[in-house]
Amino acid sequence: MNATSFEGAPDQGRDAAASAAPGRVVLLTTSHRVAPGLLSWPAWQALRDADRVLCADGAHPQLPYLREAGIAVEQGAPSAQDLVDACAGGRTVVVVATGEGEPHLTDGLARLAGSGRVRMPDLELLPASYDLPGARLLDLVQVMDRIRAGCPWSSQQTHKGLAKYGIEEAYELVEAIEVGDREELREELGDVLLQVVFHARIAEEDPDAPFSVDDVAGGIVAKLIHRHPHVFGDETATTPEEVKEHWLRTKAIEKRRTSVTEGVPLGQPGLALAAKLSSRVRSAGLDVPLPQGEGVGYELLALAAHAEAEGVDPEAALRAAARAYRDAVRAAEGLGPGTEETGPESDGLGSEV
Repeated sequence: MNATSFEGAPDQGRDAAASAAPGRVVLLTTSHRVAPGLLSWPAWQALRDADRVLCADGAHPQLPYLREAGIAVEQGAPSAQDLVDACAGGRTVVVVATGEGEPHLTDGLARLAGSGRVRMPDLELLPASYDLPGARLLDLVQVMDRIRAGCPWSSQQTHKGLAKYGIEEAYELVEAIEVGDREELREELGDVLLQVVFHARIAEEDPDAPFSVDDVAGGIVAKLIHRHPHVFGDETATTPEEVKEHWLRTKAIEKRRTSVTEGVPLGQPGLALAAKLSSRVRSAGLDVPLPQGEGVGYELLALAAHAEAEGVDPEAALRAAARAYRDAVRAAEGLGPGTEETGPESDGLGSEV
């Protein structure tokens, strides 16, 4: 807003304006992750009661909805002093903040307040819409859309081509958990999440059976609700064992499998595979003796089954022992304990990107 836009200020000039009632400035903030027009009731009250409503961004997504509701919005970017003058005489001015939050305006108001020479209006920050938990996932979906459309590498990827990165990221996540590095854990969770969103974005382009990230989320939501009748239904569970019983029972009804081995991925690491099969057999109450044979494979199978029966993850146990062995090797070399290195730093898409 240029200087002529503030002709509503008192004719006596700024000195007289400063001696009048200082008025009120309301900085109205909104979230782009919430549908435009969905504002809080205090926000609508402030907008309707204001003497003037200003917005520097003529393309602000809220403007059409404000005007449809009968709110007169003036486009312009006043200086801090202009805004103080506009509030003189007890007026209320609402500023609909842009995405950047109007830092030039708030900084200018802070300087005026700090000078001690200006009688400042009351200043209020009023959030008109809030981000709900998980709202930043919308940003991730939008960013993935742009990358898929505009990146020469990402636009050519397929489910099969990305499969190896999913495996890498899962291992890096496990390592961050076992090491106990919270910052690394947060980053690796993001990398795993990227794999999910990337695959879902690719799936949208399938001409025969397309699905989206919303379909993925909807599926897991339905599954979680169905498998937790003690939370969302009438059943009760007071112990982890009872929860597991509910889960296995509802899963068996859903999958209608003829064998407890169905759904066990044979491509997973050998110790994990052996432990998973042992767990399925034990949970089903089957009495299946371990196969007897010569060689280290059968010995490892027996060890994995024994570990699983004792509640020990054999893969995690072996990794912990291997790290201790790694540190012993470094000590023999005259070096300190090793750091948890996984090769070239990954960004969720492997080192190739």
